Amino acid sequence: MTSADLLADAFGRIREVVHEAADGLSPDQLALRPGGQANSIAWLIWHLTRVTDDHVADAAGTGQAWADGWAARFGLPLDIADTGYGHGSGEVAAVRVASAELLTGYHDAVIEQTTRYVRDLADADLDRIVDRRWDPPVTLGVRLVSVISDDLQHAGQAAYVRGLGDLG
Repeated sequence: MTSADLLADAFGRIREVVHEAADGLSPDQLALRPGGQANSIAWLIWHLTRVTDDHVADAAGTGQAWADGWAARFGLPLDIADTGYGHGSGEVAAVRVASAELLTGYHDAVIEQTTRYVRDLADADLDRIVDRRWDPPVTLGVRLVSVISDDLQHAGQAAYVRGLGDLG
């Protein structure tokens, strides 16, 4: 197995968890916030997908799927550059989706774009600096592992919320 294969597999596993968490749920179920304040399944999946879209597109030097029509389909009252970082309760509540298919459709588009990119990477590519705002500067390998880690945590949170069984 190559590093590229490993990265592609990791993003594929995130996709599986996302589908398990969202498939078959109604818009109201996706928007449910346990305890009235926790993150909803819709927000968690939207956020992890936005971060992947933003970070991988930046590293790859490509456009984001979000700006290529998905933002308009969602129609959220958020800036097009918003990824969910720093969202408070009001912004979390604003992330409502028309359907699970819309949410997972965006996720699938981002994972397909991401997988195409990572499958073409050589090990030497992973040492390329992609963000000099940090000390030490962030390499592509570190950025991708960071995205995978964040995605898996949020996908697991979405699966947990679904497993609570209080979805109405």
